[in-house]
Amino acid sequence: MSNNNYKIGVAGAGVMGSGIAQVMAVSGCEVTCRDIDQDVLKEASKNVDSGRFGVKSAVERGKLTEEDASSALERIHFTTDLDALNEADLIIEAIPERFDLKVSFWKELDKTAAPRTIFASNSSGFPISALAAATERPDRFIGWHWASPAPVMKLAEIVKGKKTSKETVETVSALAESAGKNPIVVNDSDTSWGYVTNRIYFAMVREASTVLNEGIADRDQIDQLMTDCFRWPSGPFGMTRGATSGWK
Repeated sequence: MSNNNYKIGVAGAGVMGSGIAQVMAVSGCEVTCRDIDQDVLKEASKNVDSGRFGVKSAVERGKLTEEDASSALERIHFTTDLDALNEADLIIEAIPERFDLKVSFWKELDKTAAPRTIFASNSSGFPISALAAATERPDRFIGWHWASPAPVMKLAEIVKGKKTSKETVETVSALAESAGKNPIVVNDSDTSWGYVTNRIYFAMVREASTVLNEGIADRDQIDQLMTDCFRWPSGPFGMTRGATSGWK
C-alpha cells in the first residue's frame, strides 16, 4: 500500500498520540492530529520536531534524512477542531484510557466522519467490540494498540472485533507494516482486559510487586535482573515509568 495522499486522523496529542502522528507522517501519510488543549498541541509539535524521539533525533541517529524529516513535519497538522478529522481515511484514537470517554468520542465522531472512514482505537485493553457498538460502523472498527515510544517500538497489536471486516484488518495491517511496524492480528475478548501484550505484562508487574513487597529486592534490582537475564530493554518498573512519562 502506498501511503502517499492517505489521510490519517489522530485523536489525542499526548505522548502516544503525538508519537503515532509522527510515525504515520514519516511513512508518507497526511496527518491531522487533534486535541482539545492548545498547550498539549504545542508540546506535541515540539516533541515531534525536537523531542528525544522526534525527527531531528532520527536524523542525528541516521534513521532519517533531513529532507525526509522536513517533509514529515510538513505533513502533520495540529488542531483543536474535531471536524478536521472528518475526511480522514483512518482515524486513530489515542485519548485517555477511560471507557466512557472513548465511547462518547466515537459516538460523536461517527455522526460526522466520512462513511468510508475506518476507526482504530489505541486502547490498551478495552474490548474492541464494546467500543465499536457505540458506532454504526462495527465492520470498520478495529483495535490498533501501539507501544511507547511509538516512533521506536515495533508493536502493532491489531485487535479484530467480532464484526471487524477482513478488508479493515487487511487495510490497517498494511498501513502498520508500511509504517515500519510488525502487525500481529489477535482476536478481541469480552472477558479479559489487555488483549495479549498487557495481559501478560500486568501478570509480570503483579509478580514483580510481590517480590518487592516481600523485601526480596528493590525496584532497581528487579529491573536490572530482568534486563540482564532476558535482554529486555527495561525491567517491569522501568516499563511502567516509561509508559506514563514518555521515556524522558
